[in-house]
Amino acid sequence: MLSHLGARISEVRTAEQLAEVDALVLPGGESTTIGRLLTLFGLFEPLQQRIRAGLPVFGSCAGMILLADEVVGGLTGQPVLGGIDMTVRRNAFGSQVESFEDDLDVEGLDLPLHAVFIRAPWVERAGDTVQVLARETGGHPVAVRQKNLLATAFHPELGGDDRLHRLFLDGLAR
Repeated sequence: MLSHLGARISEVRTAEQLAEVDALVLPGGESTTIGRLLTLFGLFEPLQQRIRAGLPVFGSCAGMILLADEVVGGLTGQPVLGGIDMTVRRNAFGSQVESFEDDLDVEGLDLPLHAVFIRAPWVERAGDTVQVLARETGGHPVAVRQKNLLATAFHPELGGDDRLHRLFLDGLAR
C-alpha cells in the first residue's frame, strides 16, 4: 500500500536497519509473538528509544497493541513498546471466528473507510492528548493518533483503500 503511494519501503530485521528508516509500520499479526521477536532480534529497546525520540510509526491491529502504554487481556509480562497514552483490550471483539468488516467514519477522511477487523483490539481508555479518529458501532475507539504515532484496531491494507496510509505519509511531511 505504501509503495503504491510512492514511499520507499524496506524490511527492518536488525538494529542497523532500524537506524536507517524515517518511519515504520508495525503490522498486524500476533502481538505477543511480535514482542518476543523484537526482543530476540535486539530490536525492542532500540525501537522503543526511536519511538520516544519521535520516529513516526503506524501500528495496525497487533501494532496498535504494541504501541499502547497498557494492555488488558494480554499475557502476563507481555512486552509492549508504548508511546500512545491508551489502554488497549487485546482480542476485544472475540476470537478469529468473530472477525468482521465495517464502514467507519474517520476524522480527516471525507467518506467512510471500509475496515477489516481480525481478532481485533479496541481502545478502552484514551489519554487527553490522544486524538480519536474513529469509533466502532459500540463506541470504542478503533483508530487513534498521538503526536508521531498512528494506530488502528483494523487492517486498512486489506480494505483496498489507501487514504489512511496517505494520512500517515502526509503526517511525515509536516
